[in-house]
Amino acid sequence: MDRRSFLSSAAIGATASAIAAPAIAQEKPQITWRLASAFPNSLPALYGNSQELGKRVAEATDGAFQIQSFSAGEIVGGLQSADAAAAGTVEVAHFPTYYNWGKDPVWAIPTALPFGLSARGMNAWMRMGGGNDMFNEFLSDKGLIGFPGGNTGAQMGGWFRKEINTVDDLKGLKFRVGGFAGKVLERLGVVPQQLSGGDIYAALEKGTIDATEFVGPYDDQKLGFVKVAPYYYYPGWWEGGAMVHFLFNKPAYDALPEQYKSLLQTVCQSVNANMLETYDYENSKALRTLLAEGAQLRPFSQEILQACFETSKAVYAEISETNPTFKKMYDSMVAFEKEYYLWTQVAEYNYDTFMMVQQRQGAL
Repeated sequence: MDRRSFLSSAAIGATASAIAAPAIAQEKPQITWRLASAFPNSLPALYGNSQELGKRVAEATDGAFQIQSFSAGEIVGGLQSADAAAAGTVEVAHFPTYYNWGKDPVWAIPTALPFGLSARGMNAWMRMGGGNDMFNEFLSDKGLIGFPGGNTGAQMGGWFRKEINTVDDLKGLKFRVGGFAGKVLERLGVVPQQLSGGDIYAALEKGTIDATEFVGPYDDQKLGFVKVAPYYYYPGWWEGGAMVHFLFNKPAYDALPEQYKSLLQTVCQSVNANMLETYDYENSKALRTLLAEGAQLRPFSQEILQACFETSKAVYAEISETNPTFKKMYDSMVAFEKEYYLWTQVAEYNYDTFMMVQQRQGAL
């Protein structure tokens, strides 16, 4: 190449760079947000999912879009994180929406209802069946927009100081349990207790409460409940597939460039899968540890499950009479639930059952 050609090429390259640089800057504006988690940083599967959101967004934007996570209590208490996002104190909350069920029962549906959907069913209904669209309609006057941000899978039924075999055994039981489960169990004689995570162990040890539920083996093992309440019941019928949401301050979200909005939705979907994958991988190992530490596995009896199921249905019918938004979302979920459990009992159930038999026989 001669000198004149080289200079011409260099000039063109310099001009292109001068044009491209501002365009790139405009495409990736520098944005820093704060996220308030509802969870303590001692629970890596729950709190860690909020960190995953920030990590993946930063990587996709070469660090231009930063979301810094704060654990429960660092900016606001865990129960106040959604309110903080709505007020603009932070731009994002990582929040199981059923914490707000006392404000309106509709808040419970996007996390879990007793005898609701499994994790896979919940993901399908929320994304493909319009569940999340209806939830965002509900949020439209609350300064928030939400996307699924994790699922624990089916949870355990909790830790009990004594065995629970019949409905009569529930009467007078002081049980740390909240949300709809507390409302249902109260009608069967349970005395629901509201305690923060840090206060549960001492209350169990002193006998101030008789039982507690939390999540499942991976989280429960860290909290040491097995030492003071050895009977470990299953399943947690009130959380068959408990979903956590990322709740974004709506004005802040609306002000984002379109590519950032699209990125957030894509990353939320990937991080939503991340939590369930973590629990599916860790729970088995944690359960083995708990059994070695003295946990005694117990299934809830069919008598108890049936009574709780029928009571739950009665509660939903009562709420639906006076709350049209709840009725709309609940009816949609149940319509899908009927189809979902029709299909899963054909292939999935039979395949899983066969493989479980092989596992029990030591053939795997």
